[in-house]
Amino acid sequence: MLRRSQVPWLVTALGLALVVPAVGADASVQPRVAAPAAPGQVVTVPGWKLQTSKTATQTGATLSSPTYDDSSWTSVPARSTVMGGLISAGKYGDLNYSTNLKNVNKSDFTVPWWYRETFSANPAAGAHTFLRLTNGIIGGSEIWLNGTKIGTTDTGSYPSHEFDVTGTLKSGTNALAIKASPADPKKQLSISWVDWTQLPPDNNMGIWRDVQLAESGAVTVRNTRVVTSVAGDLKSADLTIKAEVTNNTNASVTTAVAGTVDSTPFSQNVTLSANQTKTVSIAQHLTDPRVWWPYEMGDQPLYHLALNASVDGKVSDSAATDFGVRDVKSALKDGAMSFTVNGKPFLVRGGGWSSDLFLRYDPRKLADQLDYVKDLGLNTIRLEGKEENDEMYALADKLGIMMMPGWECCSYWQSYGSWKAADHTVAGASAVTEGLRLRNHPSILGFYIGSDTAPPAAVEKDYLDGLKVSDWQAPIISSAAKASSPVTGASGNKMDGPYWWIPPNYWYGDKLGGAFGFASEVGPGPDIPDADALKQYLSPSELSDLWQNGSKAQYHLSPSGDFSKLGSFLTALGKRYGTPKSLDDFVSKAQLTNYEVNRAQFESFGRNQSKSSKPATGVIYWMLNNPWPTLFWHLYDYSMQPAGSYFGAKAGLRPLHVQYSYDDRSVALVNTGLAAKSGLSVQTTIFNADGTVKSDTTQSNVTAKADGSTTLNKVATPSGLSATYFVRLLLKDGSGNVVDRNVYWLSTKADTMNYDNSTWFDTPQTGYADLSGLQNLGAGKVDVNASTTTSGDRSTTSVKLTNSGSKVAFFLRATIRKGASGGELAPITWSDDYVTIWPGESVTLSADYRTADLGGAQPNVQVAGVNVASKTVSASPR
Repeated sequence: MLRRSQVPWLVTALGLALVVPAVGADASVQPRVAAPAAPGQVVTVPGWKLQTSKTATQTGATLSSPTYDDSSWTSVPARSTVMGGLISAGKYGDLNYSTNLKNVNKSDFTVPWWYRETFSANPAAGAHTFLRLTNGIIGGSEIWLNGTKIGTTDTGSYPSHEFDVTGTLKSGTNALAIKASPADPKKQLSISWVDWTQLPPDNNMGIWRDVQLAESGAVTVRNTRVVTSVAGDLKSADLTIKAEVTNNTNASVTTAVAGTVDSTPFSQNVTLSANQTKTVSIAQHLTDPRVWWPYEMGDQPLYHLALNASVDGKVSDSAATDFGVRDVKSALKDGAMSFTVNGKPFLVRGGGWSSDLFLRYDPRKLADQLDYVKDLGLNTIRLEGKEENDEMYALADKLGIMMMPGWECCSYWQSYGSWKAADHTVAGASAVTEGLRLRNHPSILGFYIGSDTAPPAAVEKDYLDGLKVSDWQAPIISSAAKASSPVTGASGNKMDGPYWWIPPNYWYGDKLGGAFGFASEVGPGPDIPDADALKQYLSPSELSDLWQNGSKAQYHLSPSGDFSKLGSFLTALGKRYGTPKSLDDFVSKAQLTNYEVNRAQFESFGRNQSKSSKPATGVIYWMLNNPWPTLFWHLYDYSMQPAGSYFGAKAGLRPLHVQYSYDDRSVALVNTGLAAKSGLSVQTTIFNADGTVKSDTTQSNVTAKADGSTTLNKVATPSGLSATYFVRLLLKDGSGNVVDRNVYWLSTKADTMNYDNSTWFDTPQTGYADLSGLQNLGAGKVDVNASTTTSGDRSTTSVKLTNSGSKVAFFLRATIRKGASGGELAPITWSDDYVTIWPGESVTLSADYRTADLGGAQPNVQVAGVNVASKTVSASPR
C-alpha cells in the first residue's frame, strides 16, 4: 500500500530536500524549499504560509517579493483549503462536536486569502522551469512570482495549469504567492456537498491539490499514457505508448524519445520545429501479458513505463507511470448497464465515496478506508465529484478495487441553462485534466459525465472532446439516473430511491430501488454509529433527542429538510423491535435494524444477478463513508468504528455466501469467484424465540455456480412458529467444515409498504414485522477466551465465544478496548461480529489492527449482546 507520513515532503528519490534556515537566520527571507536542480526533476511545494487579505493588504508584487516578512502568517500543509489549513494549525476547537461548526464566522471567507512559499533555485544555462498546478485553485486565483504576476486560474476546481516561469525565476531565493478567491458552488464549477453534510464555511476555497516546480531542457514530456488492446483469450496485448513532446526553444531540435516497459526498451527520434508540440506514438506487443483483475477475480499485476526525451545525448525531460493490462466494457442488459472485465461478467457491488469535508489529505486514513472496502467485500467505489487525490487510485490499482469517478449533481455542474462560454471552457478542461490523470489506472471502471441528469448536447461534447485528449478507453456513462444523452446514449442506470428507511423485504420487490438493473445510489438512510462514536460527536441533549424525539432536526443529519429528522426510522424501530427505553436500548435496536436491512440490500442484488429476466447488474450503497460525523448514509462512521451497518453489509458480501430470500423464502448461494464450488451442503435450522428447534434440514451435494447465484430449496414454514423466530444457515464443505454462517431474525408478520405514495427518496411503510420477541429471550450466558499475537506493527486478537447457558446468545458484539476501561480501538478489521450462537455452540472471531493504536495499553475484549450482559476479558499478547 502507498502509506505516507503527513510530514511535508519532496521527491527525495530525485535527490531534492528541504532547505532549512541556519540557526538565528531570518526565516522570512530564507528559502524553505529547493527548486529542481536537473532536467526531469519535479518538486512538490511541501507547505505554505497562509494569511487573509484583510490582514495582508499589500499587492501581489509586494507579497511575492523574496524579502517580504511572512513570519506572522500561519503555516499549513501543502494541500490545504483555507479552512483545512486553519484547522490543521489549531485555529478552531473540535468542529466535529455538536454544533461547533455552526459557530465558525463565514464572513472570514468572503475575501481572498494569500498562500506564500519561498524556495531557492540555481537554474542551469538553457534550463526551463515550469510551475504546475495539478488541479485548479477552488474559487480562482492570481499567481505571483518574485513580484511579477505570472497568471491567473479560472474558477474551475479541476483544470490543471502550467506556467513557464523560466524568465521570472532567479538564482538564489524566490518567492511564490497565490491569491485564492472566495468560492461559490452555486455559480462556479467548483466543489459542493449538496445534502450530504453540514457545509464548510469557506466553500473549500483555496489550494486542494499539489503545486509543483518542474525543470527540463530544450524539450519537455507531458501526458504520458498507454493505450491497451487485449486479445479476447488474454494471451496477448498491444500497447500504444503516447506522450506530448514540446520544443521550448526558438530553433528546430531533434529529440530521442526512449524508455522501457518493465525491462523492454523502445525508442523513436522526433524532429520539432521552433516551439512545436507533437504527440509521440510508439507501438509495443506483449505475449502472455500479466492481466490485471478486480480482487475477487484474480491478481493485480502492474507494468511500469519509464520514458525520457534526450537532446544531443543528454536527458532533457523524463516521465514515468504505472499501468495495468485489462479490458473493461459496458453494455445494456435488459435496458440496464452491465459490465465485463476481461470478458467476464462483473456485478458491481459498491459504495459512494466522500472526501473529507475540508478536503484534507490523510494518507493513513485513506489507506484504512480502502482496507475497509476490501474487508467489507465491496468491489467498486463511486465518486460523485470530489474525485480524490492520485494516491487513492494507486491504492485501488494495488488492491483490485474498481473506481467510478464522475461529476456531481445539484450544483452549478447541472445548472446547464446558466452556463456561459467560460463555463464550457472550464468543463472541457476539467475533462482533459481528469482524463489524463486517471486513464492509466486499471482500476477505472467508467466515468459519469452526468449525475442526476444527463448533460445536453453542447455539454456532452465538452466532456467527450476533453476525455478524447487522453485517449480515454473506459466506458463513459451519460448519467447516474435513467437518462440519455445524444452521443453517449442511454445510461442504463436507475436512481429511484430509496435514500431513507425501508425494511429488508423492500429490496426483493420489483419496483423502484428493488434488486434489478443497475442502481447507482440507493440505501436505507439512517446508519446509527455505536455508542462510543455517538458520544464523541453529540451533546447530552442531542443524545436524548436522538432516541426520544424523531420530529426534531438533528445537526448531525443533513441540512436538507428531507433528511434532517429520524422520523420514520425511529417509528419503524419502535414498532418492529419495541419502543426504546434508553439511549443504550436505542443504539442496540438501531444496530439490529441497520444490520438486517444492509445485509438484505447486498444479498438481494447478489441473488438476482443470475435471473433470466430483469437481472441485477449493479448496486452502489449510498454512501460508503461520511465527510464529517453524520448519522446517515454510511457503512462505517467518521470515527472508523465498524457497527451494525458495516457488519450487515459484510455478511451479505461474503465471497461464497449462503443467504435467505425475503420474498419467496428460498435459500441462495452466491459465489463471486470465477470457479464453481462443488461438494457443498447447506443446513437450515429454524428456531422459535425460546430456542426450540422447529425444523432442521440439510441439502447435500450442492454446487455454487461460478460468478453468479444458485437458488436452492425454500425454508420451511413449520406450524407453531413464535411471532419472532430465527433461521440459521450453515454452508459446509465436503469435509463438514463450516464455510459460511448466517443467522436471520424473522417475523410471521410481514413488513408492508405503500408504493403508490413513494417519493424520490422514500417509500412509506404501512405494516411492521413483529420482532418484539427479541426483548424477551431470557438471559444468555457466554464464555469468552481471548489471546493476541503480534507480528511487525500489526496485532491479531482471537476471540472464542461459547454459549454456556440455556438460552440463545443473540447479536453478540465484540470490541477491542484500550486497556480494561479504555475506549474502543479503531480502525480494525474483524472476521465477523454481531454473531448469534445457541447453547453449546462456539464461534471464533479474529481482529486485526495496528499495535500502535493501543497507545501502549494492553488489548482487552468487551463482549455484549441483546440478552447477554457486557463482560471484559484480557487479551494480552502471548
